Amino acid sequence: MRNYFDFTGRVAIVTGGSRGLGLAMSKALAEQGATVIIASRKLENCEAAAREIAERGGRAVAVGAHLGKWADIERLVDIAYRDFGKVDIVVNNAGMSPLAASSADTSEALFDKVVDVNFKGPFHMTALCGSRMAAGSGGSIINITSIGSIRPRPDYGPYAGAKAALNAITVAHAFEFAPKVRVNAILPGSFRTDIAKHWPAEKETKIDSAIRRYGEPEEIVSTVLYLASDASSFTTGALIRVDGGRP
Repeated sequence: MRNYFDFTGRVAIVTGGSRGLGLAMSKALAEQGATVIIASRKLENCEAAAREIAERGGRAVAVGAHLGKWADIERLVDIAYRDFGKVDIVVNNAGMSPLAASSADTSEALFDKVVDVNFKGPFHMTALCGSRMAAGSGGSIINITSIGSIRPRPDYGPYAGAKAALNAITVAHAFEFAPKVRVNAILPGSFRTDIAKHWPAEKETKIDSAIRRYGEPEEIVSTVLYLASDASSFTTGALIRVDGGRP
């Protein structure tokens, strides 16, 4: 039988890949045979994640990079192509979602930081990798946005706006780098990650989704594998919700 998720010989970059959803994605891609480049701001966290994958028999390398800084992104992509000669899969997962009491209380520094990591960084990563993929043998780029991009709320307005912009550029890049490169987005809902530990205990009981609970990090993996694989060869410019059925 055909293995739809065989990534043997493929190289993947996962930004924000050292913890939470990103770590689950990194592990899953490595388990299916991909060499995974784990990138985040804290190199030591990336190294720990790479060791964990290696202990499971997978292949992973760590690169410290601030995904809101274009110079760091350029260095990351250069390392990937220097060491492996190609990139087949990019998962733009790095992000941050700080809350603010109001728009008036949102500082310029905080606004810029949110936009840099959630939109400017993925834009540049896709521009660099997408153009090289299009000139080569193609590839798949997956943007991790948020259900907040289509269900915005005042306390995370800049984050919702940045993720909505990422939705829009997903479609634009899908056309720009077609037909050899596919660009899609996943819109996660609330997941039980490190961030969830800081949420009020009663939040999960009040969640307004059909499944009525948080998602587990592993529950986003199959969607990532589908979009990264040849099984989704006719899927591009798609915005796929993985949110437990939010209204």
